[in-house]
Amino acid sequence: MSKKSNKTLSLKDSGLTQKEWQVLKRLSRPKKIQDFLNSLPFNFEKRGETHSSVRFALKRGRAHCFEGALIAAAALWIQGKQPLLLDLKTVRPDFDHVVALFRENGGWGAISKTNHAVLRYREPIYRSVRELVMSYFHEYFLNNGRKTLRSFSNPFDISKYGNRWIVSKENLADLAHKLDHSPHTKILSPKQIRNLRKADEVEIHAGEIVEYRK
Repeated sequence: MSKKSNKTLSLKDSGLTQKEWQVLKRLSRPKKIQDFLNSLPFNFEKRGETHSSVRFALKRGRAHCFEGALIAAAALWIQGKQPLLLDLKTVRPDFDHVVALFRENGGWGAISKTNHAVLRYREPIYRSVRELVMSYFHEYFLNNGRKTLRSFSNPFDISKYGNRWIVSKENLADLAHKLDHSPHTKILSPKQIRNLRKADEVEIHAGEIVEYRK
């Protein structure tokens, strides 16, 4: 997977206004993108489920993981990197998580919008996408300690969908559906699943820490 996109996202191709584009253009490094996402309050979807485009997530000033990943992907694309999403798939009743992937100096990293103390930014030190994914495994559990991460998507190049995900007024649930149904790789065998140990009580307690209150 190339570290550079075939084409850097220009102002014209983005469909954004000059002001909107400059907001993202200033996020010149993945860590700056992460700092920006951290500054946005979490979108608790109080008025119903949202899968907002970059424009409308920025206008609202709030984002959840999918929306944050879109913002990060757009900012990375403006910097000439491929806009790649990664879906972390769980077993119900847990929720999947979506991050934006990037590469620096041959290592994979991830930009993540989450309200919890876990499943956050990953430094670009991982030799493969699977290695990065496994760094999330022990953080991913329910309140009863059951570990839930089961598979991950191939890097999902969202540039194939033009700029609709950047500026559309529509709910992008169909795009989230495409990501959810894209090829995924399982990380555990049935025997490994049966032998999983539950998270410790102190881990469960630490997992209850949140950045923003509903």
